[in-house]
Amino acid sequence: MIKYSSNYKHIIAIRGATTSSGNTLKEIENAVVELINELISRNSLDPKNILSITFTVTKDLDSCFPASIARKCCGLDRVAFLDCQQMYVPDDIDYCIRLLALVNFPTNSSPNHPYLRGASNLRTDRC
Repeated sequence: MIKYSSNYKHIIAIRGATTSSGNTLKEIENAVVELINELISRNSLDPKNILSITFTVTKDLDSCFPASIARKCCGLDRVAFLDCQQMYVPDDIDYCIRLLALVNFPTNSSPNHPYLRGASNLRTDRC
């Protein structure tokens, strides 16, 4: 019989979202870096335990790829990234960046899903 420590890690999905203040590289960069930093700090993640991150953006964000920004920060250069356009829904939040991160996570912990800025009202139960 194999016994695992209480810190044995399993793969979980962590959701999160934020908004950019506009559609420029700098504005998107500020939002993405803040979101990634919050994902890591709120969950006490070692960047080596982040397996992949999928970003979606609303159709009003087209100045750059969020993954190209995230790849350059916090030691995430080995993470698998994917960028997608969020499906259009009338009255959606403007300049919204969402993420889905797959991470190795301790079994005895609960994930914290960062919803920041204007995206905080998407999931008030997780802010």
